[in-house]
Amino acid sequence: MLLYITLGLLVHLVFFASIFDIYFTSPLVHGMTPQSTPLPPPAKRLVLFVADGLRADKLYELDEDGNSRAPFVRNVIMNEGSWGISHTRVPTESRPGHVAMIAGFYEDVSAVAKGWKENPVEFDSLLNETRYTWSWGSPDILTMFAKGVLGNHIFTHSYDASSEDFGAHDVTKLDTWVFDHVKEFFHAARNNQSLFSKVNEDKIVFFLHLLGIDTNGHAHRPSSREYSDNIKLVDKEVKEIESTVKNFYGNDGKTAFIFTADHGMTDWGSHGAGHPLETCTPFIAWGAGIRLPQKVSAQKFDDSYLQEWKLENWKRQDINQADVAPLMAALIGVPFPLNSVGIIPVDILNTSDHFKAESMFTNAVQILEQFKVKMTQKKEATLSFLFTPFKSLSDTKQANILRKARYYIKQKKYDEAVSLCRQLINLALRGLSYYHTYDRFFLAFSVVLGFVGWTSYVSLLIIKSHRNLMRGVSTEVKNPSRLLPCTFVATGVFVTFFLLIQACPWTYYIYCLLPLPIWYAVLREIPVIQGFVTLLSTYPPRRLLGNLLLFILGVEVLVLSFFYRYMLTAGLVAFAAWPFITPLWTRAKSISLSWIFFCLLLAVFPLMPVVGRKPDIFLVVGAGLLVLLLSLFVVTSVIKRKDSFINEELVLHLLQMLGTMFSMCIVYGTHNSLLKKQGLPLLNQIASWIILASSFVVPLLSPPVVFDRLFSILLSSMSTYLLLSTGYEALFPLVLSCLMFIWIHMEQETLQQSASCKQKVSAIQFTCNSDVAQCRDLYLDDIRRAFFLVFFLVTAFFGTGNIASVNSFDPSSVYCFLTVFSPFKMGALIMWKILIPFVLVMCAFEAVQLTTQLSSKSLFLMVINISDIMALHFFFLIKDYGSWLDIGTSISHYVIVMSMTIFMVFLNCLAQMLTTKKLSLCGRPKTHVI
Repeated sequence: MLLYITLGLLVHLVFFASIFDIYFTSPLVHGMTPQSTPLPPPAKRLVLFVADGLRADKLYELDEDGNSRAPFVRNVIMNEGSWGISHTRVPTESRPGHVAMIAGFYEDVSAVAKGWKENPVEFDSLLNETRYTWSWGSPDILTMFAKGVLGNHIFTHSYDASSEDFGAHDVTKLDTWVFDHVKEFFHAARNNQSLFSKVNEDKIVFFLHLLGIDTNGHAHRPSSREYSDNIKLVDKEVKEIESTVKNFYGNDGKTAFIFTADHGMTDWGSHGAGHPLETCTPFIAWGAGIRLPQKVSAQKFDDSYLQEWKLENWKRQDINQADVAPLMAALIGVPFPLNSVGIIPVDILNTSDHFKAESMFTNAVQILEQFKVKMTQKKEATLSFLFTPFKSLSDTKQANILRKARYYIKQKKYDEAVSLCRQLINLALRGLSYYHTYDRFFLAFSVVLGFVGWTSYVSLLIIKSHRNLMRGVSTEVKNPSRLLPCTFVATGVFVTFFLLIQACPWTYYIYCLLPLPIWYAVLREIPVIQGFVTLLSTYPPRRLLGNLLLFILGVEVLVLSFFYRYMLTAGLVAFAAWPFITPLWTRAKSISLSWIFFCLLLAVFPLMPVVGRKPDIFLVVGAGLLVLLLSLFVVTSVIKRKDSFINEELVLHLLQMLGTMFSMCIVYGTHNSLLKKQGLPLLNQIASWIILASSFVVPLLSPPVVFDRLFSILLSSMSTYLLLSTGYEALFPLVLSCLMFIWIHMEQETLQQSASCKQKVSAIQFTCNSDVAQCRDLYLDDIRRAFFLVFFLVTAFFGTGNIASVNSFDPSSVYCFLTVFSPFKMGALIMWKILIPFVLVMCAFEAVQLTTQLSSKSLFLMVINISDIMALHFFFLIKDYGSWLDIGTSISHYVIVMSMTIFMVFLNCLAQMLTTKKLSLCGRPKTHVI
């Protein structure tokens, strides 16, 4: 069993890693020449305000009294500058947003391994191209643009990371700290000759990162008074900073100002996905080189924002987030960031048409440089007769467009030149995408070949391990043919040589060579396949086809549940009808009624709103009370069982009940403390971590009897889950566990329909080594058991929220443990919250396997096969076109189902440890009397 688990884990890790080489590789190339506009720029300096987590609608809309939350910004829109919406891309996180604005390209997912803080790849940015840059704000953001920069021209001033506390009394201090230090900086510059000379140079940037709005949004939601008050504060301080800067430079008219945000935020205080509330951020520009407001009578947009914001008469100039970088570069006359894919919005510029045309020409040449480098790299790494160039932008066409654009500029046909350069940019961007995805089909084909081979191999393992499935297979031993291994060895040598001469990355060798040994193992078992096909031919075709269609329907329901949570409800309702189509309804009516009740009760959860959108602490406390009531019932039954009563059991149950009570008190106390803005109480924090740590140990103290051990695991898990809950989801593990208990009884009743003896669940113990002699042959009903497990795992995954969207994660669920921003700790806690229902299902499955006397290897392999069929399904659904939300969701579905398969291996080991290991409170083992 261990060999198969290890082999399966390695294969699935390869399949999982393949998605990063196919879809998540870094888009950056190096070796380009810096390009800058040859004409004098309109501004000597630029002030960049980035309000982290600020939604466009919250800044632009009027409040209930008809007043603006940001009167200064609204005045700029109407009298001084240009405005619009900056459209971001997923993932809508702080680091990718800032990289898009300041470096001009969209971050690849490899940055997530660094918590969106460090630089997984080196890149050029606007700040790197400036003469001097001064920045103030969060250490998470500022350091990534200063790290690895040559020279000493980027100066960062940041507060301590511990200040980023969601539970702090007043998080607006994060913004006031920035504004106060900027004012002090300009005051100090007047008295420091060296600093004074630096700030009076040209090509300088002042970068103000404002984290208060994002922190208030997470802590109190964007609809809160705290979020609105923070916007008002920022608006007031931006006005003062503008005044300070203008006064310092004597109103020389050479300062440009840009106010924007890195990402927005959902109504429930999260971000990361592609909801319009997350991707629509404000963009306001004014000052040197920026066009003044334009009054218009009508504007056409796909949304109704203009009417809602009462700004329909002021021209709205929407941009993509990456367009901010070339715009800032053109304003102060520095080279465009080398990896920028942004297109300068020339309509925003208040400059000569000549300057606009030259800027667009420079922009086109800069992006074309990236295209040339990318094409050269791919051409050098591909055999000449296999290389297929991007035909829409040949070398001749590049030269013709550039020559024609330069001619238009000389002839002062600036509009034609701008249009032609924009056409060249679009072609170059398409070409970049073409070469970036050049190997995608080749790699995808190799992975699919491996997937199909692995699924076939696992199916053969299941068939070979059961005598009743091998009846049609000849037992005569034949000498193996040497042709098959020689063919595969020759194929492997050819593939290796083919990859070697193209200088492919080492991962390509794994993806391309892995299918060979898998398919060799499959084709070696041709007699087994032939015998199994012969066995299937003895079944009635109608029954066989019906079972196959039922299986396909079940898998499709699982796949659709990733898109539509209510499909889980439909599945659970169908599960509720299971007793009626079997003899269970007449043999065990009370258990069947319980099954129907809990199936229908669990079916309610997928219809509820996603967790975090409507927090209710009283539901969490109510869930705790239900756990205590259930515990009292169990304790009473333990006391009544005189023959099995041991003091250690009672003490353990009481301790776990006490842990549940502590969790309820901690949740309620922490909630009230944060409401009063008194922060996270230290005692609550320590107690929360102790309860979390003890939840892994306490279940091991309980007797290994199935019911006792499972109930102990439930109590320990619920104590932790309550601490991580914010609303109705606290009830979910309790209802799920009740259904799991009923499932164990139902499976035992199903098995006993043909059994002469009847063994009670209360008499069955978890054992470390199950007796192989007790394992029976595989039957069709066992496929149904494996499907039930996969369905319950998916329900555990999506029952309280669609975690395929990053914005489903609610940081407030970890506030009992920590409130200071720490992506890895918070992510680990949220991940454990997600895995707790998984653990409960897997532990119940251990009991099902024990009660049905089926080989754990066979059941586990069937579960893996069903999961792999789902993964292959999602692999074909991955898309790289359409909206960024659709693209991100399609990829995340595959990643989730592959992660689920890999986690299943670890969770299977964890479930075995939790169910079979036994510790003693008194230091000596106790025997449990049955």
